[in-house]
Amino acid sequence: MTYVSVAPEHFLNVEPMIWSLKFQPSDFEQDRGTLLHVPSRHRFKFDARGRVSVDANCGCARRSVSTEQGDRLFEAYNSWVEFYWQPLETDREFASHFAKPNAFVRLFRDIRMAWRRFRRREQPVIVAETLITTPAE
Repeated sequence: MTYVSVAPEHFLNVEPMIWSLKFQPSDFEQDRGTLLHVPSRHRFKFDARGRVSVDANCGCARRSVSTEQGDRLFEAYNSWVEFYWQPLETDREFASHFAKPNAFVRLFRDIRMAWRRFRRREQPVIVAETLITTPAE
């Protein structure tokens, strides 16, 4: 009888990433549903259940994340999105509304404002004094 021993699976330890999401949130970006760790260029994709897959150009991508750490990582990711990424995106969008427009848009706006100023200089309407009534005292 032959016994085959199965080595225990070694999971990727994502505790440093969980810590980094909490205390160094600016190291991460989100691009089309993928979380990117900018310094290492590692990409993390979460499925609907919160399981994570790692895309990296090193050995990190060969190992999976344990269910327990994966759940904690997914919680940290959701907190990062809610408290860091969404406010940052809102601020960026708001700032874009006030960005300096290109030369063509500026020219168009200048012409439009000049037209409005020109239109406002119409002759005043003359009302006959007989039509104006004074309130009774």
